[in-house]
Amino acid sequence: MSASTSALARYVAKINGFNVSDSLKSRAFSLLFNSQVKMAWVGGIKVETWTEKQATASLKNRMRVQNHIGGIHACGMALLAESTTGMVFGVNVPDNCIPLLKSMKIEYNRRTTGDLYAVAALTSDQISSIQSTEKGDVKVDVQVRDSEGKEPIECEVIWAWTKKRSKA
Repeated sequence: MSASTSALARYVAKINGFNVSDSLKSRAFSLLFNSQVKMAWVGGIKVETWTEKQATASLKNRMRVQNHIGGIHACGMALLAESTTGMVFGVNVPDNCIPLLKSMKIEYNRRTTGDLYAVAALTSDQISSIQSTEKGDVKVDVQVRDSEGKEPIECEVIWAWTKKRSKA
């Protein structure tokens, strides 16, 4: 990793470098992310894997995130998509910039069955752009699947970054 790597990227790389089980890494990632994103903590987002190119997370179908028919609530689905894209995006944003969710469009196509799993990824070109420019935006690809492997939602998530304002 280069000297310009963000603090978040260094933490993620350090956890990935630990010689421990994947379940312990998942717990460490979840603690790291959820300590900063309180809504993800409340919802129960579990970070499965996290690198600069891809993040995976899950949301169990528990009472606190259920809708009136026993599936995961629409807001819970949105939280999972936003969180997973935010992880892979945020780990690439330099410390002198601030990450911001610019837009999120969601098509709800079907009921969920069981738990939800999300995978978000960035291309090498997208990563290069984020790390080398002071301002911009990028569409982060994300797939959300339920326990049957079906996609109950389709998402378009656009994240932006801009240079932090200097404190006067």
